[in-house]
Amino acid sequence: MKLNMMSDLFVNELRDLYDAEKRLVKALPRMAKAATSEQLRTAFEQHLEQTKQHVQRLEEAFEKLNHKAKAETCDAMKGLVSEGSDIASAGGCDCTRDAGLIAAAQKVEHYEIASYGCLISWAEQLGRGEVADLLKQTLNEEKETDEKLTALAESNLNAEAAHA
Repeated sequence: MKLNMMSDLFVNELRDLYDAEKRLVKALPRMAKAATSEQLRTAFEQHLEQTKQHVQRLEEAFEKLNHKAKAETCDAMKGLVSEGSDIASAGGCDCTRDAGLIAAAQKVEHYEIASYGCLISWAEQLGRGEVADLLKQTLNEEKETDEKLTALAESNLNAEAAHA
């Protein structure tokens, strides 16, 4: 890989995020299945549908940039998904596992928020406002998901896990 220009970095990171979102499309059903809280399961299922749209938006971004939608292995997301899988398959108390699933999901959201934020800034610097606008839609959804997960954790799941 050579990063001679900002556009090289931008496309490389877009490919990384494309891989990350595609990994999430595979991981979210497993997390939903592992969740024992109906609210948490529903949140994961809803985010799965959003994540499918995120993949489509990234494909649209590649099209606008005249690049093939190609995934570049996202080592960070591989690790985050692995951590989530470990929690999903852990034994023990259901409510404690649900609290752990929320934490794992929020780690993913925070990674995505940081990634989309950088890509939006770079798209704007490169004069690619139409791509930045696509990415902003997804960034807003990622932030909303993070807020929903926080509210769910603070409403009852963390307290249940603490008293288990």
